Amino acid sequence: MHRTPHPAAPALLLVAHGSRDARHAATTAALTSRVRRLLPGVRVAAGYLDFDTPSPAEALHGLYAAGVRQAVVVPLLLTRAYHAKTDLPAVLAEAAPGLPGMTVRQAGVLGPHRLLVAALERRLRAAGLVPGDAASTGVVLASAGSSDPEANAVIADIAREWRRTTGWCAVRPAFASANPPRTADAVRALRAEGARRVAVAPYVLAPGRLPDRIAAGAREGGADLLAPVLGAAPEVARVVVERYAREAGVLRPAGAAAA
Repeated sequence: MHRTPHPAAPALLLVAHGSRDARHAATTAALTSRVRRLLPGVRVAAGYLDFDTPSPAEALHGLYAAGVRQAVVVPLLLTRAYHAKTDLPAVLAEAAPGLPGMTVRQAGVLGPHRLLVAALERRLRAAGLVPGDAASTGVVLASAGSSDPEANAVIADIAREWRRTTGWCAVRPAFASANPPRTADAVRALRAEGARRVAVAPYVLAPGRLPDRIAAGAREGGADLLAPVLGAAPEVARVVVERYAREAGVLRPAGAAAA
């Protein structure tokens, strides 16, 4: 059970990257609905940095017109790279003069978090991997990739920790853009190192161009399994609620641990 927030709880604005692929917006809508169910009494909206509408500024103006004067913005981003460090803060700063008397706070990005790793494991099981296969399975942790070295280092750290705690024979990071290795190369490397089975776990939230590139790399490299994207997984929704709660300071979801 999640504690009901105070009636004056800040609104929550989820900000997704956006995509020309309609599946991205559909996934964001599904995740928004799931978060809304976890936060009864909180006004929950969504916006997009690019391609889709509304923009974050348009979404904030909509909340403002509805009487909202406090809002927490949770970026639907898995790493703290350019969009979280520069792009979104600039968008919020530009919108501020048109929102007199409104307080807007930006929460942290979703990752890294143990619940996201739990979601990755559940997605792998859904793709056909059984627990007894772990010791002979190498996993490719495939992310979108970034030009920000800090963000890519986080993916490598997640891969190392996942290997340490779950018993896979190996976990290798891979990137769909910006940096090597690519997914196909990571699959081949695991096979060359003796992994009997290779699974690809996309560390991305929604379908789109880069997740499709990950899937193509899994096929090209000859992976045995390809998990679905994280999508509107319940674990993702719980992380969103936790990020909101930490910034809003009005509630803490039961059973949610800090990252």
